[in-house]
Amino acid sequence: MDKPRQKPPATALSPATIDMIGEDLLFNIFSKLPAVECAAAACVSRSWNATITRLLSLPKLSSAVSLDPSLQVAVNDVIDKVLACPIRPQFVIASIGPAFDLDEAHRLIAGRFGSQIPVITSISQGIFGQNATTNEFEEVQWDTFDEEEEAHADLGNEIHGALLTVGFLPGLAIDLIPLSKTRGNQVLMIDDLVLSVRERSSSRSGSASPVGILLFSDEDTDIKLVLEKFDYAFSAETVIVGDGGSQFLYRGETAINPSNNKAASSAAVALLFSRDRGKPPGVGETQFHVMLSTGISSIGPTYKAVSVRERSSDYSTWLTAKREAVHGSLDGQTILDQIYDELGGHNNCPVLYVGVTKRRKCSIGQEKPSWISTHEFHEVLRGDEEYLYVHGVGIRSGDSFRFYHASSDLARASCNTVANNFRHLKQLLNYERDDHTNSNSVAMQKKPVFGGIMFACCGRGKLFFGEPNVDGSPFLENFSGVTFSGTYCTGEIARADLSSYEQGSQEHSSIRCNFHVFSTVYLVMSYTPPSPQH
Repeated sequence: MDKPRQKPPATALSPATIDMIGEDLLFNIFSKLPAVECAAAACVSRSWNATITRLLSLPKLSSAVSLDPSLQVAVNDVIDKVLACPIRPQFVIASIGPAFDLDEAHRLIAGRFGSQIPVITSISQGIFGQNATTNEFEEVQWDTFDEEEEAHADLGNEIHGALLTVGFLPGLAIDLIPLSKTRGNQVLMIDDLVLSVRERSSSRSGSASPVGILLFSDEDTDIKLVLEKFDYAFSAETVIVGDGGSQFLYRGETAINPSNNKAASSAAVALLFSRDRGKPPGVGETQFHVMLSTGISSIGPTYKAVSVRERSSDYSTWLTAKREAVHGSLDGQTILDQIYDELGGHNNCPVLYVGVTKRRKCSIGQEKPSWISTHEFHEVLRGDEEYLYVHGVGIRSGDSFRFYHASSDLARASCNTVANNFRHLKQLLNYERDDHTNSNSVAMQKKPVFGGIMFACCGRGKLFFGEPNVDGSPFLENFSGVTFSGTYCTGEIARADLSSYEQGSQEHSSIRCNFHVFSTVYLVMSYTPPSPQH
């Protein structure tokens, strides 16, 4: 008789865990977490840490705008918004309205980020970006009128608001380097700054020229002197953009003080982006692309400065000039009358500038000097029967110049040109071919654009064009859904040459122009993923 068959012992079931759903789904879940919660999740297990490390190694630019009249609320709004998704902040840039206290705003913002993260806070003339509450793009310009003047009706009298931009750029190391000036004679330590940038870039990447520099200048600093040496000292591939006239504060343990002089203060600050040769494996490269929309048009003949006087008390230059092939010098009133006639009379006269071409020797430290040619804009103040009066100094007898006037039609056409250039850039980045050395095949590698920053002249915007968002439209039309923010400033920094303003001979391309008026500068960031491992 057969023995009754015994039932096999029950097999214990392994407890189900969230890890069983797979790394890709975990990746998607973690990507929806706020930055703080994501960082906490990385401490749960090794597998989660590895997944979140991969997530945080991707490029990220996050920004937000708040128009709340309370500084505390506005700061909380923008910080909560930019940290609502996973990000590993490498740098923080904040812009606030004139109604807010700069010291307090900088303290509140810097206090929310680690002490080693560079933070720059400035007072701007306006902001552009995505509203933290509505997610709509806002273009806000602040009418910084004098107490005796009335606010412009289209701008209103509200001068509060905050813009915050936080970024992580894979493959780049970031440092903050101030430009010192002595308090006694206000001498800018420009050579020290250039040498510090070279030294830090070399230690980070092995190259004395960094990938890019974001420059913020004090409103009382003649940043054109700095830009002249930067343009001379660094390779043409180094991107240099920024705001050439604002109040700012900065913080960061990575800041390098190029002067040991204790009686020194900062006239500008450079946010330095260098290739990181110590980056971990599996990390791609971040690239910068710059576009410039101009907004001024030349008018009248070319003049040559004859008699030149500088007044340091009001930082102006008095000069007489002559026309080429015409004998005798002309006073300021005669020159302006000729320009006004071409513009259709005094009543039709917009803001005028003279664009002065200067040929000077330039050197860094003890290096041998070389000749360079630059084109610099000076605002026209007035003219009388003796002199033409312009803002700024540095003009010499024999320098040639032309007059320029702001033109919304030209600026709009220039924005359209930038939009077309963005379309071409997008096609190039999406379809650039990558030849693999291990095979004869040719693969297509996308290089996505993940962010953009705009620096626009405070004279542009809604009042200039008659409608809002014209300056931002070239980027927004081409890179929908990509983080984009910007500020309105009183001097736009971008490396360019005279061909951006004058069509003609090849000689114009050798004349450098790095500080602009009535322009908009676009800094676009793209990412090249690491090559596939075979």
